Amino acid sequence: MGKPTDLVQGTLDLLILKAVSDGPQHGWAIAQRIRALSKDVLQVQQGSLYPALQRLERQGWITADWGASENNRRARYYRLTKTGARQLQKEEAGWARLSGAVSLVLRSI
Repeated sequence: MGKPTDLVQGTLDLLILKAVSDGPQHGWAIAQRIRALSKDVLQVQQGSLYPALQRLERQGWITADWGASENNRRARYYRLTKTGARQLQKEEAGWARLSGAVSLVLRSI
């Protein structure tokens, strides 16, 4: 297996929104969920994850509350807001359009 793929900012935002759409999760769990669902292809580094979480929170797409993690440590749990749910739909539609267009180009060459 090759090395994990780096993510561009907009894609990371989409993946985070999708990860928290199933319910509140702390940062480490978000990164692990993305990694597991992508079968270890997508690996989100902390240096990218936490600034993205802060940015999404500032935009009002997610909100965070303090809670205890599985190992009883204090952690911030992020959840999707109503505005974030609408943004997730837009981002998913944009991604489908973009990936469809790339596929068309790849098949034609």
